[in-house]
Amino acid sequence: MGKIAIVTGGNRGLGRDAVVRIAEDGTDLIFTYRTHPEEAQEVVAVVEKLGRVAVALRLDAGDIGSFEGFAEQVRGVLKERWGREDFDFLVNNAGLSAPASFMETTEEAFDLLMGVHFKGVYFLTQKLVPNLADGGRIINISTGLTRFTGPGGAAYASMKGAVEVLTRYLAKELGPRGISVNTVAPGPVATDFGGGRIRDNEELKAMLGSQTALGRVGQPEDIGGVIAALLSPNTGWVTGQRVEASGGTFL
Repeated sequence: MGKIAIVTGGNRGLGRDAVVRIAEDGTDLIFTYRTHPEEAQEVVAVVEKLGRVAVALRLDAGDIGSFEGFAEQVRGVLKERWGREDFDFLVNNAGLSAPASFMETTEEAFDLLMGVHFKGVYFLTQKLVPNLADGGRIINISTGLTRFTGPGGAAYASMKGAVEVLTRYLAKELGPRGISVNTVAPGPVATDFGGGRIRDNEELKAMLGSQTALGRVGQPEDIGGVIAALLSPNTGWVTGQRVEASGGTFL
């Protein structure tokens, strides 16, 4: 029986590359998008060209009240498209950026980040775990900013730090079902995240690249490959870990 993965925020950036890399490894996918359905359909087409099945579903990862309906939708798609009641992999990737210093962070921005990056991850996973197959995998996306600091990242990195703690607890609680749970923590990556701040600013890109052991900032495929590797049959003994994919930033 083929494997099925769910990836949140799979229409662009790191999520898009993760979807493609997972499909290249022979896995079918359900992935979510919040806006830009045309981007989602483009990703579906790419996956189909690889000979795999992809279904794009709309989800606001910060709207906790919608999660029960989303989980029901997932169950319907699993039954209709694959004749299954369960899936194998969950990648909690969806995210947003609201950079501000500690003193400039508003309660509104804090709550927005909390809803998407921690509360959303917590309760979406809670809704989906009953349909996650025994022996499955969960990957939560964090950030290198939980180890090193950068301007404007206090609230964002704090939410991701909470996700890293949650990862360890999930690994312990879901371990009896053979489910592994890990965190992937990217360093600076040239995507459209944060308005493309790193991708589009050559001076910033060069400065951040100079702080890595490998001499450049990351590209989406650098992270997608790590995610796909942690879903492979060869990495099932890895659980409760934070895997930083930063090119050796601030070693």
